[in-house]
Amino acid sequence: MSGSDAARRLCGTAVLIAAVLLDAGCGGSTPADRTAPPPDGSCHALTAAALTRPSDSSAAVACAKAHTTLTYLVGTVPKAAATGYHSQPVSAYVYRTCRAGFLNYLGIDDSLALRVDLSWAWFGPSREGWAAGARWFRCDLVGGAGGASTLRPLPTQARTLFHGVPPDAWLRCRAGADFTTAAPVPCSASHNWRAVSAIKLGTPDAAYPGDRFSQVRARDYCSDAVIAWLDYPPTYAYGYTVFHRAEWEAGNRRALCWAGTER
Repeated sequence: MSGSDAARRLCGTAVLIAAVLLDAGCGGSTPADRTAPPPDGSCHALTAAALTRPSDSSAAVACAKAHTTLTYLVGTVPKAAATGYHSQPVSAYVYRTCRAGFLNYLGIDDSLALRVDLSWAWFGPSREGWAAGARWFRCDLVGGAGGASTLRPLPTQARTLFHGVPPDAWLRCRAGADFTTAAPVPCSASHNWRAVSAIKLGTPDAAYPGDRFSQVRARDYCSDAVIAWLDYPPTYAYGYTVFHRAEWEAGNRRALCWAGTER
């Protein structure tokens, strides 16, 4: 899941016999009902709509085949945070864990994380599984930026995508003269806008400054960041994306800066 839902959600190869053993030994009619955690490194062919659900019982697919999510981390909610099914303490703990795991898995920083055409989602057990004692969660790498309406198949070697020069095929751009209506595209496609920087708007412990403050600061900071990225042309165009209270409270302290460019 993404955006305000990022605090709730953002797959490897499942062996059939392992699934059979889990079914026999751990109970539950679907994977999400089971108390045993799902396997790390499994791949799934999920849709964007599936990312809005609190749990996922889809069958894993071979990672050599087309897949849109990859489980990069499986964990357990500590007892102190497990105050209720998808409660705020649960969501906050999982968000922090999955977000840190996402950066670590790809080897990227906070700034690049907002500029890649990848995101993450998390799933937990079903309500029935939680009632039976399941406290696991899984973090999935997602092919597509947060909030994408259509997911992209992940590359086979997703983990090493950004070990060198970031590939344009997995960086965020937009196509369209008007920034506000331009369609998201990978930067390997023809485009008019490129996400070039993610500037910091506050410290980790700062209170939410409000929408207006975030917009004004993003406007000013992004103007400086974009003109420098474009090497100080006499005229230039730029845009910015700010996030709101829900994203701030989930841990996002940055705004995204876009340069008007076809390169």
